[in-house]
Amino acid sequence: MPDARSILAQLALVEHERQRRAADPLLAAGVQRIKQYQAQRFRRSYADLLASERHAAAARFFLDELYGPRDFSERDAQFARVVPALVRLFPQEIVATVDTLAQLHALSEALDTQMGASLGDREVDAARYAAAWQESGDAAARERQVTLTLAVGQALDRLTRKPMLRGTLHLMRGPARAAGLAALQQFLEAGFDTFAAMRGAETFLATIGGRERTLSAALFGAGFDPDTGAPTAVEAQLQAALGQLP
Repeated sequence: MPDARSILAQLALVEHERQRRAADPLLAAGVQRIKQYQAQRFRRSYADLLASERHAAAARFFLDELYGPRDFSERDAQFARVVPALVRLFPQEIVATVDTLAQLHALSEALDTQMGASLGDREVDAARYAAAWQESGDAAARERQVTLTLAVGQALDRLTRKPMLRGTLHLMRGPARAAGLAALQQFLEAGFDTFAAMRGAETFLATIGGRERTLSAALFGAGFDPDTGAPTAVEAQLQAALGQLP
């Protein structure tokens, strides 16, 4: 079962990536452009979910908490200070969800750093994004990123089916605030509320899983014809996978 050490280890990896960027302004700027591009890509790829009465809130939650370019350093620092209290105060099912989220956060930050380093000082377009994706390599890491993303959603969906746990979370607002866990409390409640409102997340998560895996395959396959070595129409390939992203 996850414990304080496993969560802290993931947060330490995130902080390592931040320190790398802080020491290299060019890298930091490249990573930020990658993050902004990915948020735009999510909005286009999932425009139908964002426009759906049933799925819009969950799609915005994923965009803001998992795909957006926001700086989570303050929240992460808060988490790191209070992880022992988190493990002690929150039910084990919630601790396990936070551990999965921390793993996803650490992996995504590492991959974003690699892509930012590849991008350098250039602006991002479909071809450069594909090149940076390929240079960061490691299809297994990209598959794990999708798997962890879906695992966070599946956990939130599963937890919403336990009314007693939801009630316990409400009752913990005061203790969580006193223990310095207000940001985590807010994240969990937002996740609970958006997933509960969907009344079942199977379609939502299947859509994300399918499209992200299609995107990954297109990105790893884009670039050069395997027979002739000639450049392929990267933009055309990616527009199909990314929802007409320019």
